[in-house]
Amino acid sequence: MSGPQQAWPARLTDGELVLRPLSYGDAAAWREVRTRNRAWLQPWDATLPPGVEPGPRTFRGLVWRMKRVAANGQGLPFAIEVDGVFAGQVTVSNIVRGSAQMANLGYWIDQSVAGRGLMPRAVALVIDHCFAAAGLHRVEIAVRPENSNSLRVVEKLGLTEVGFAQRFLHIDGDWRDHRVFAVTTEECEVPVRSRLP
Repeated sequence: MSGPQQAWPARLTDGELVLRPLSYGDAAAWREVRTRNRAWLQPWDATLPPGVEPGPRTFRGLVWRMKRVAANGQGLPFAIEVDGVFAGQVTVSNIVRGSAQMANLGYWIDQSVAGRGLMPRAVALVIDHCFAAAGLHRVEIAVRPENSNSLRVVEKLGLTEVGFAQRFLHIDGDWRDHRVFAVTTEECEVPVRSRLP
């Protein structure tokens, strides 16, 4: 039977693309990519609304928190490597067990490797892992309507749009609307990655 014990830690590969646990050793590469891509990523980055206590203030604190979440079976924090170089993240979060067996998925990638079909492949690998190894039934992805790059990812994978969430997440300093996409195990008798051309 699949479940949290089989789901993490995990290493997923597809050619030059590797997804593996985010680690303390990623600090310098993570900072370099995030700094170089600040303008590219900022409009889509989660922020905290006024009055909410800030989370980790260091990369080490971020990784520690993500490792703890993964150890508790509540998330899967993947680093993306392309040709052995750190290039972004895919994070499965808010894993709910019991009668739901679902999670949310978010992602970002270095602009220098964007447009090569890497992110749809990475997301497909992670969704397949969520179903096959983590035993989840449903994965949801929320995308801002203005984020054409992220919308292309879910469109390439053929994910179903299931709703529109007004003022859903605090992004780039304000509450932002999101389009919500989902996929379930029933829709994936074959792996999600097989949907890609």
